[in-house]
Amino acid sequence: MKAAGTRGRRLPPGFAFRATVALIGASLTFFTAPSVWPAIQAARADGVPGIFTAEHMECVQHPGHESCQWYGDFRSEDGTVSRTDIFMYGMGKGQLQAGRQTSAVDIGFPNRVYGPGGSNEWVFTVALLLAGAALTLSQLRRIHRSMKNDEAGPEGRRAGP
Repeated sequence: MKAAGTRGRRLPPGFAFRATVALIGASLTFFTAPSVWPAIQAARADGVPGIFTAEHMECVQHPGHESCQWYGDFRSEDGTVSRTDIFMYGMGKGQLQAGRQTSAVDIGFPNRVYGPGGSNEWVFTVALLLAGAALTLSQLRRIHRSMKNDEAGPEGRRAGP
């Protein structure tokens, strides 16, 4: 039995779908946000400069293309940082040879270093962040609007979406 003066409240049509999409967008934003600063550092090659010595290349075949990475060792110019069995981001097949050395920058990732020209990883990271934020905000705004229209009753509803 309902208390006097209260009426049953129903969720607007499409609420579950919009809430799910907003949650997906929020998750995407949440998990991408920590990668923004490292992506900026990688883009600017902002880290410890040093030398990468190529040891071996590993390739993976995908339908339609092959992806290769050079693994080796990194040693900073001042000798304070030395890392083994890491890969050089952005150096693929034909760009290095075993035993060859090239300039590199360590930005702190545990498994890779970058060339002195930086990387374009930031583009994908920022795109994911913006997509997640856009999904979240657009769906929350639609939920808010539909709940507001529902409260206004039939006379307060607008025609169209």
